[in-house]
Amino acid sequence: MTETGSLLRELECRACCTSLDAAHLASTCPTCGQALFATYALEKLEARAWLRSLAGRPSTLWRYRELLPVRSAERVVSLGEGLTPVVPLGEVDGADGITVSAKDDGAMPTGSFKARGMSVAVSRAVELGARELFVPSAGNAGVALAAYAARASVPARVYLPERTPEGMKRAVRLYGAEVIECPGTIRDAGEQGRARERGRGSFDMSTLREPYRVEGKKTMGLEIFEQCAAEGMPEAIVYPTGGGTGLVGMAKAFAELTALGLLERPPRLYAVQPDGCAPVVRALAEGSARVEPWADPRTIAPGLLVPAPFSSERILEAVRMTRGGGVTVSDREILTAMRNLARRHGISASPEGAATYAALPKLLDRKLLAPGERVMLYITGTGLPFSWEELSRSLGE
Repeated sequence: MTETGSLLRELECRACCTSLDAAHLASTCPTCGQALFATYALEKLEARAWLRSLAGRPSTLWRYRELLPVRSAERVVSLGEGLTPVVPLGEVDGADGITVSAKDDGAMPTGSFKARGMSVAVSRAVELGARELFVPSAGNAGVALAAYAARASVPARVYLPERTPEGMKRAVRLYGAEVIECPGTIRDAGEQGRARERGRGSFDMSTLREPYRVEGKKTMGLEIFEQCAAEGMPEAIVYPTGGGTGLVGMAKAFAELTALGLLERPPRLYAVQPDGCAPVVRALAEGSARVEPWADPRTIAPGLLVPAPFSSERILEAVRMTRGGGVTVSDREILTAMRNLARRHGISASPEGAATYAALPKLLDRKLLAPGERVMLYITGTGLPFSWEELSRSLGE
């Protein structure tokens, strides 16, 4: 067996400080039910030498193998994901005085950033003996699980809200996973999925309900650090927030890079949500310790239709520890941003990703961004599965 050199140490719960052996399949904390996180023996890594070694490694997220949880190289389930482009945007309307770039995860094998988490989580689940996988999803995570489960030859079931775009349902089925359509939101799909799967011996791959999807999302931050090293890190990263794992993952990456002595100060993280479903932004504004469920959630961005993200304490913690914040945008602003990103910058963005572009003027108006700063928009997925015309008609335009 070829070892990856993973420095994985154990799993820990930040809520109650429980520690667990990482050698066994785990979901949430057995003591308090909150999210578990992987820890690493960072003291064993010669940071500067490790950083130099990355130049000679494959151009996938597995280049960071020491800081990922999979121990056996033979168990890595990969479709070539990672090192997605950072694209300078030049002049952006309403964003005078700042330098704007976009990190485009629409270039991922399954069309979204969900490939990161699923590549790592499926690899680790298979390594630890999981034989069947399931996930509730707004679309992109389901497509990613279906693809990586197919690659690993493991059966998968995906619970999707009925309103999920038909193209995503077709993609899940094309990869061979079973689709179960559920009324309501992703929260409802999660409740129905977990009830149906109880006792079947399948493993739940839901956001923050297993420890390793966040490790895949962590590579977002590691890549930004590596790709921006020459010109300097962005002062701020603007991120579309549904389940919030990306925020938690990037904050974890920056914390580990700081512990390794490679990063002095992390970029500020800004959460962007639609004004029809903004529980995280509301909690940030109110100074709350956790998110309260959003009543009557509505938006054209399916990945942001998350009325009550799990383990929300960790999401809020990620934003606050980087001195960031949050803003909301309207669905009409998202539509306009999708069109402008495509026509002015050549970037096909999902409604979720386009929300970050729509947020720029608001962040500047509120003086959350300052003149002269470098700002990165995280484009979490391609807009190709979406019809701009259909989205526009849904708003009566």
